[in-house]
Amino acid sequence: MFYRLFAIGLALLLGPAALAAETHVAVAANFTEPAREIAALFKRSTGDDAVLSFGASGPLSQQISQGAPFQVFLSADQKRPRELEKAGLTAPGGVFTYAVGKLVLWSRSQDVTQGETVLKSNGFAKLAIANPSGAPYGTAAVETLQSLKLYDTIAPKIVQGASIAQAFQFIDTGNAQLGFVALSQLKSVEAGTRWIVPQDLYTPIRQDAALLKLGADDAVAKAFVAFLKGSQAREVIAKYGYGLE
Repeated sequence: MFYRLFAIGLALLLGPAALAAETHVAVAANFTEPAREIAALFKRSTGDDAVLSFGASGPLSQQISQGAPFQVFLSADQKRPRELEKAGLTAPGGVFTYAVGKLVLWSRSQDVTQGETVLKSNGFAKLAIANPSGAPYGTAAVETLQSLKLYDTIAPKIVQGASIAQAFQFIDTGNAQLGFVALSQLKSVEAGTRWIVPQDLYTPIRQDAALLKLGADDAVAKAFVAFLKGSQAREVIAKYGYGLE
Protein backbone atom coordinates (compact mmCIF):
# COMPACT_ATOMS: atom_id res chain seq x y z
CA MET A 1 0.00 0.00 0.00
CA PHE A 2 2.84 2.32 0.88
CA TYR A 3 4.51 1.79 -2.50
CA ARG A 4 1.27 2.40 -4.35
CA LEU A 5 0.71 5.70 -2.54
CA PHE A 6 4.35 6.62 -3.14
CA ALA A 7 3.99 5.99 -6.88
CA ILE A 8 0.83 8.10 -7.07
CA GLY A 9 2.50 10.90 -5.14
CA LEU A 10 5.58 10.76 -7.38
CA ALA A 11 3.42 10.94 -10.50
CA LEU A 12 1.64 14.00 -9.14
CA LEU A 13 4.95 15.65 -8.33
CA LEU A 14 6.38 14.96 -11.79
CA GLY A 15 3.26 16.31 -13.48
CA PRO A 16 1.75 15.43 -16.86
CA ALA A 17 4.93 13.84 -18.23
CA ALA A 18 4.68 11.01 -15.70
CA LEU A 19 1.07 10.35 -16.64
CA ALA A 20 1.58 10.63 -20.40
CA ALA A 21 -0.24 8.17 -22.60
CA GLU A 22 -0.07 7.51 -26.33
CA THR A 23 -2.08 6.81 -29.43
CA HIS A 24 -0.89 4.94 -32.52
CA VAL A 25 -1.45 6.75 -35.81
CA ALA A 26 -1.02 5.38 -39.34
CA VAL A 27 0.02 8.23 -41.66
CA ALA A 28 0.18 8.46 -45.45
CA ALA A 29 3.76 9.12 -46.57
CA ASN A 30 2.97 12.49 -48.20
CA PHE A 31 1.91 13.82 -44.79
CA THR A 32 5.13 12.82 -42.99
CA GLU A 33 6.52 16.24 -42.08
CA PRO A 34 3.21 17.93 -41.19
CA ALA A 35 2.27 14.92 -39.06
CA ARG A 36 5.53 15.11 -37.14
CA GLU A 37 5.02 18.80 -36.50
CA ILE A 38 1.40 18.28 -35.43
CA ALA A 39 2.43 15.40 -33.14
CA ALA A 40 5.02 17.65 -31.48
CA LEU A 41 2.40 20.37 -30.92
CA PHE A 42 -0.02 17.75 -29.56
CA LYS A 43 2.66 16.55 -27.13
CA ARG A 44 3.35 20.10 -26.01
CA SER A 45 -0.36 20.79 -25.53
CA THR A 46 -1.46 17.56 -23.84
CA GLY A 47 1.65 15.78 -22.63
CA ASP A 48 0.56 12.71 -24.61
CA ASP A 49 2.31 11.06 -27.54
CA ALA A 50 1.06 10.40 -31.05
CA VAL A 51 3.19 7.47 -32.21
CA LEU A 52 3.40 7.77 -36.00
CA SER A 53 3.86 5.01 -38.58
CA PHE A 54 4.31 6.04 -42.22
CA GLY A 55 3.58 4.30 -45.51
CA ALA A 56 1.43 4.24 -48.62
CA SER A 57 -2.30 4.49 -47.92
CA GLY A 58 -3.15 1.17 -49.56
CA PRO A 59 -0.80 -1.02 -47.51
CA LEU A 60 -1.64 0.89 -44.31
CA SER A 61 -5.35 0.34 -44.91
CA GLN A 62 -4.71 -3.34 -45.53
CA GLN A 63 -2.77 -3.60 -42.28
CA ILE A 64 -5.67 -2.00 -40.42
CA SER A 65 -8.09 -4.47 -42.03
CA GLN A 66 -5.86 -7.30 -40.85
CA GLY A 67 -5.88 -6.10 -37.24
CA ALA A 68 -2.87 -3.79 -36.96
CA PRO A 69 -3.17 -1.88 -33.65
CA PHE A 70 -3.69 1.61 -35.05
CA GLN A 71 -6.23 3.92 -33.46
CA VAL A 72 -6.16 6.75 -36.02
CA PHE A 73 -5.57 6.65 -39.79
CA LEU A 74 -4.52 9.68 -41.85
CA SER A 75 -4.97 8.55 -45.44
CA ALA A 76 -3.95 10.27 -48.67
CA ASP A 77 -7.40 9.66 -50.14
CA GLN A 78 -11.07 9.34 -49.26
CA LYS A 79 -11.55 5.86 -50.65
CA ARG A 80 -9.70 3.81 -48.05
CA PRO A 81 -11.07 5.41 -44.86
CA ARG A 82 -14.57 5.02 -46.29
CA GLU A 83 -13.92 1.38 -47.13
CA LEU A 84 -12.83 0.86 -43.53
CA GLU A 85 -15.98 2.66 -42.40
CA LYS A 86 -18.16 0.31 -44.47
CA ALA A 87 -16.32 -2.64 -42.96
CA GLY A 88 -17.18 -1.43 -39.45
CA LEU A 89 -13.57 -0.63 -38.57
CA THR A 90 -14.06 3.05 -37.72
CA ALA A 91 -15.78 4.85 -34.89
CA PRO A 92 -19.28 6.15 -35.73
CA GLY A 93 -18.91 9.52 -37.46
CA GLY A 94 -15.14 9.19 -37.25
CA VAL A 95 -14.24 9.87 -40.91
CA PHE A 96 -13.55 13.42 -42.12
CA THR A 97 -11.41 15.35 -44.62
CA TYR A 98 -8.36 16.92 -42.98
CA ALA A 99 -6.43 18.17 -46.06
CA VAL A 100 -6.56 18.53 -49.83
CA GLY A 101 -3.29 17.55 -51.48
CA LYS A 102 -1.53 19.17 -54.43
CA LEU A 103 0.49 17.33 -57.07
CA VAL A 104 3.81 18.72 -58.31
CA LEU A 105 6.23 17.80 -61.08
CA TRP A 106 9.74 18.19 -59.64
CA SER A 107 13.30 17.80 -60.90
CA ARG A 108 16.74 18.45 -59.50
CA SER A 109 18.49 18.31 -62.87
CA GLN A 110 16.32 20.11 -65.41
CA ASP A 111 13.91 22.99 -65.71
CA VAL A 112 10.35 21.73 -65.35
CA THR A 113 8.65 25.07 -64.69
CA GLN A 114 6.87 24.65 -68.04
CA GLY A 115 5.66 21.24 -66.99
CA GLU A 116 3.28 20.38 -69.82
CA THR A 117 5.88 21.36 -72.44
CA VAL A 118 8.57 19.35 -70.65
CA LEU A 119 6.41 16.24 -70.53
CA LYS A 120 5.45 16.57 -74.19
CA SER A 121 9.10 16.97 -75.19
CA ASN A 122 9.80 13.52 -73.70
CA GLY A 123 13.41 14.58 -73.16
CA PHE A 124 14.16 12.46 -70.12
CA ALA A 125 15.08 8.86 -69.37
CA LYS A 126 12.99 8.13 -66.25
CA LEU A 127 9.95 9.71 -64.61
CA ALA A 128 9.09 8.71 -61.04
CA ILE A 129 5.61 8.29 -59.61
CA ALA A 130 4.17 6.53 -56.57
CA ASN A 131 2.54 3.18 -57.25
CA PRO A 132 -1.03 4.09 -58.26
CA SER A 133 -2.45 0.88 -56.83
CA GLY A 134 -1.49 1.89 -53.31
CA ALA A 135 -0.74 5.61 -53.35
CA PRO A 136 -3.33 8.26 -54.32
CA TYR A 137 -0.64 10.65 -55.54
CA GLY A 138 0.40 7.95 -57.99
CA THR A 139 -3.19 7.75 -59.21
CA ALA A 140 -3.20 11.54 -59.65
CA ALA A 141 0.06 11.36 -61.62
CA VAL A 142 -1.42 8.77 -63.99
CA GLU A 143 -4.58 10.87 -64.38
CA THR A 144 -2.44 13.90 -65.23
CA LEU A 145 -0.57 12.06 -67.96
CA GLN A 146 -3.83 10.68 -69.30
CA SER A 147 -5.43 14.14 -69.32
CA LEU A 148 -2.46 15.39 -71.35
CA LYS A 149 -2.79 12.33 -73.65
CA LEU A 150 0.80 11.39 -72.84
CA TYR A 151 0.45 8.28 -70.70
CA ASP A 152 0.98 5.70 -73.45
CA THR A 153 4.05 7.56 -74.72
CA ILE A 154 5.66 8.05 -71.30
CA ALA A 155 4.61 4.76 -69.66
CA PRO A 156 7.83 2.89 -70.65
CA LYS A 157 9.87 5.52 -68.81
CA ILE A 158 7.88 5.41 -65.57
CA VAL A 159 9.54 4.07 -62.41
CA GLN A 160 7.20 3.43 -59.50
CA GLY A 161 7.96 3.94 -55.84
CA ALA A 162 6.06 1.93 -53.26
CA SER A 163 4.98 5.26 -51.76
CA ILE A 164 5.24 8.96 -52.58
CA ALA A 165 8.25 9.06 -50.22
CA GLN A 166 10.10 6.54 -52.38
CA ALA A 167 9.12 8.38 -55.57
CA PHE A 168 10.67 11.49 -54.02
CA GLN A 169 13.87 9.53 -53.24
CA PHE A 170 14.17 8.37 -56.85
CA ILE A 171 14.21 12.00 -58.01
CA ASP A 172 16.31 13.25 -55.11
CA THR A 173 19.06 10.71 -55.82
CA GLY A 174 18.99 11.18 -59.60
CA ASN A 175 17.67 7.71 -60.35
CA ALA A 176 14.85 9.54 -62.16
CA GLN A 177 15.37 12.88 -63.87
CA LEU A 178 11.94 14.14 -62.82
CA GLY A 179 8.72 12.93 -61.28
CA PHE A 180 5.47 13.65 -59.52
CA VAL A 181 5.52 14.32 -55.78
CA ALA A 182 3.35 16.03 -53.19
CA LEU A 183 3.78 19.78 -52.79
CA SER A 184 4.17 19.23 -49.04
CA GLN A 185 7.37 17.23 -49.64
CA LEU A 186 9.04 20.31 -51.12
CA LYS A 187 8.35 22.58 -48.15
CA SER A 188 12.03 22.70 -47.14
CA VAL A 189 13.54 21.87 -50.55
CA GLU A 190 15.16 24.73 -52.44
CA ALA A 191 17.00 22.66 -55.03
CA GLY A 192 15.65 22.05 -58.50
CA THR A 193 12.53 23.34 -60.20
CA ARG A 194 8.86 22.53 -59.92
CA TRP A 195 5.52 22.80 -61.70
CA ILE A 196 2.33 22.74 -59.65
CA VAL A 197 -0.01 20.59 -61.72
CA PRO A 198 -3.26 22.38 -62.63
CA GLN A 199 -6.16 21.01 -60.63
CA ASP A 200 -8.23 20.30 -63.73
CA LEU A 201 -5.79 17.59 -64.82
CA TYR A 202 -6.53 15.19 -61.93
CA THR A 203 -9.22 14.35 -59.43
CA PRO A 204 -8.84 16.47 -56.26
CA ILE A 205 -6.79 14.62 -53.65
CA ARG A 206 -9.08 14.91 -50.65
CA GLN A 207 -7.30 13.25 -47.76
CA ASP A 208 -9.54 11.72 -45.13
CA ALA A 209 -8.75 10.81 -41.54
CA ALA A 210 -10.48 8.12 -39.55
CA LEU A 211 -10.84 7.54 -35.84
CA LEU A 212 -10.62 3.77 -35.95
CA LYS A 213 -12.63 1.26 -33.96
CA LEU A 214 -9.64 0.58 -31.70
CA GLY A 215 -9.55 4.28 -30.82
CA ALA A 216 -13.29 4.80 -30.40
CA ASP A 217 -13.09 4.63 -26.60
CA ASP A 218 -9.50 5.81 -26.22
CA ALA A 219 -9.18 9.28 -24.72
CA VAL A 220 -5.80 10.04 -26.31
CA ALA A 221 -6.89 8.92 -29.78
CA LYS A 222 -10.02 11.07 -29.56
CA ALA A 223 -7.97 14.01 -28.26
CA PHE A 224 -5.55 13.69 -31.19
CA VAL A 225 -8.41 13.69 -33.71
CA ALA A 226 -9.88 16.79 -32.02
CA PHE A 227 -6.44 18.44 -32.13
CA LEU A 228 -6.11 17.62 -35.85
CA LYS A 229 -9.35 19.54 -36.45
CA GLY A 230 -8.18 22.53 -34.40
CA SER A 231 -6.53 25.79 -35.36
CA GLN A 232 -2.93 24.84 -34.53
CA ALA A 233 -3.00 21.75 -36.71
CA ARG A 234 -4.82 23.53 -39.52
CA GLU A 235 -2.13 26.22 -39.57
CA VAL A 236 0.51 23.52 -40.02
CA ILE A 237 -1.50 21.80 -42.75
CA ALA A 238 -1.88 25.06 -44.69
CA LYS A 239 1.80 25.92 -44.18
CA TYR A 240 2.78 22.75 -46.05
CA GLY A 241 0.69 23.74 -49.05
CA TYR A 242 -2.43 21.70 -48.49
CA GLY A 243 -5.89 23.03 -49.09
CA LEU A 244 -8.43 23.05 -46.26
CA GLU A 245 -12.13 22.30 -46.29
